Amino acid sequence: VQTCALPISIMKSAITTHVLDTSSGAPAENIHVVLEAFREGENWETIGVGHTDSDGRINNFSIESDTISAGAYRLTFHVSSFFESKGVESFYTSIPIMFNLDDPSSHYHVPLLLNPYGYSTYRGS
Repeated sequence: VQTCALPISIMKSAITTHVLDTSSGAPAENIHVVLEAFREGENWETIGVGHTDSDGRINNFSIESDTISAGAYRLTFHVSSFFESKGVESFYTSIPIMFNLDDPSSHYHVPLLLNPYGYSTYRGS
């Protein structure tokens, strides 16, 4: 009797990101990213951390699903060490992106297009 091993699927976080270095046209690997939620009457609370993988992605911030609710969130990309590792001078040390999450059951993908002197972002899919 043969058995078939099914691939184990890694669950994506409700919030994911992808960083591309537009100056080199390549994914930005090993960027430290902090995910925070704004809590009413409090301040920003860290709910997840990660480092971009070899494809420039963080698909799992290892956050509990009950941690995600409608509200304001912030992803902070700590980019200075990334550029230092490339021997490139850059203007930015960290890049915070704040956004509203309206539907906790939806997936929110927040890409960052990065170069030493500029960046852009958008809501991805």
